[in-house]
Amino acid sequence: MNFYCVFFFNNFRPVSNLPILSKILEKLVLIQLNAFINHQHVLEKFQSGFRVNHSTETALLKILNDFRTNYDARRATVLVLLDLSAAFDTVDHTILLTRLKQIGLSGAVHSWFTSYLTDRTFMVSLDTCSSGVHSITCGVPQGSILGPVLFNLYMLPLGSVIRRHGVNFHSYADDTQLYISVSPDDSQPMETLFNCILDIKSWMTENFLQLNQGKTEVLVIGPEAQREKLLPKLQSMSFYPSLQVKNLGVIFDSELTFIPHIKNITKIGFYHLKNIARVRPILSRANTETLMHAFITSRIDYCNALLSGLPKKSISGLQLLQNSAARVLMKTRKREHITPVLKSLHWLPVCFRIDFKVLLMVFKCLNGLGPSYLSELLLLYKPSRSLHSSGSRLLVIPKVKTHTHGEASFKYYGPRLWNGLPEDLRSEGNIQAFKNRLKTHLFSLAFN
Repeated sequence: MNFYCVFFFNNFRPVSNLPILSKILEKLVLIQLNAFINHQHVLEKFQSGFRVNHSTETALLKILNDFRTNYDARRATVLVLLDLSAAFDTVDHTILLTRLKQIGLSGAVHSWFTSYLTDRTFMVSLDTCSSGVHSITCGVPQGSILGPVLFNLYMLPLGSVIRRHGVNFHSYADDTQLYISVSPDDSQPMETLFNCILDIKSWMTENFLQLNQGKTEVLVIGPEAQREKLLPKLQSMSFYPSLQVKNLGVIFDSELTFIPHIKNITKIGFYHLKNIARVRPILSRANTETLMHAFITSRIDYCNALLSGLPKKSISGLQLLQNSAARVLMKTRKREHITPVLKSLHWLPVCFRIDFKVLLMVFKCLNGLGPSYLSELLLLYKPSRSLHSSGSRLLVIPKVKTHTHGEASFKYYGPRLWNGLPEDLRSEGNIQAFKNRLKTHLFSLAFN
């Protein structure tokens, strides 16, 4: 099967054009492959990339819950973000086919995948010039439907390598993050982390993968006094922590305030809002609202469940951005009160949008629509004797020590919000009906 690559001048990253018939066939195969690997529980539990009911938000919500739990227990967390160099392009076909056989794909199915991966060729086209045709000896087909799932299967043994060291981890496609809980007086966990990374490098070399050392980042999360005690030990192991890192599109800082992340969102948001305001006179309201959702509210809502439990002062910048977007959309003056404007647009204020996302995540976990690593954090309340509330789907609220971090963790904040919902709303079983009723409930709380 032949396909073409087009290079962009700014980064020389190829974009392949695959035949549409190929993609239709791959989609049919993907449906059957996903059904098999889900039924057999093949995929790594802590791999959230390209999986149904998994996302960057669920992955980050899980690790943030662990960070806040450590912080609540007065322990620091060392986070290492690993990045692979051209990971999808260096997948060895022989090893990948061996992985497929190991998970139970054999016979005609294995022969199909062998045919799918081998005997592919490519050529590069630049302006009016084209290269010769060359064979593809490695990599999952770029731009293909099956490529991401095949990459996840290729990376399966990595979880076992990390678990041997007892290090916590979470992956999203080729982005892997390692983290450990550590006290300032105990250097053993950091040595364990260092040895784990050495083993990961060794495994990746054997599998024709390579860590991008330049993009590997370290963040120490905890009180400043603990971080300063850990710094010399980290530097002795060639770990040089930053004060903040960008993790799957979200900026994490050492004290989990998310202030740098919020400032970044508002800066980008106001830049786009200024451009929208310039063309607002020639746009209809419907077209302007589409732009607002594409450039403003999508950024406000991206992974906003991570902002649960933050003080209103911290998220005030996001609220200001939303208010400004509403004024531009409705052509209202700065001095006019914003609450009636938001109400007329049916826009929930930012703090209620955060609660909406958290409650929706809880609903999904309780109804088999969320990842297992989040569902395990929620426990249904079971009274010691039969009570009127025994069938109302209440959740156990765990004991925590601190308001700033313990009560902001998903395992605490989610159940507390959930238990505060009306019983008939907690009992709703349809996700679309739940979303509609939940928005109505929060809307009444916001504007009553």
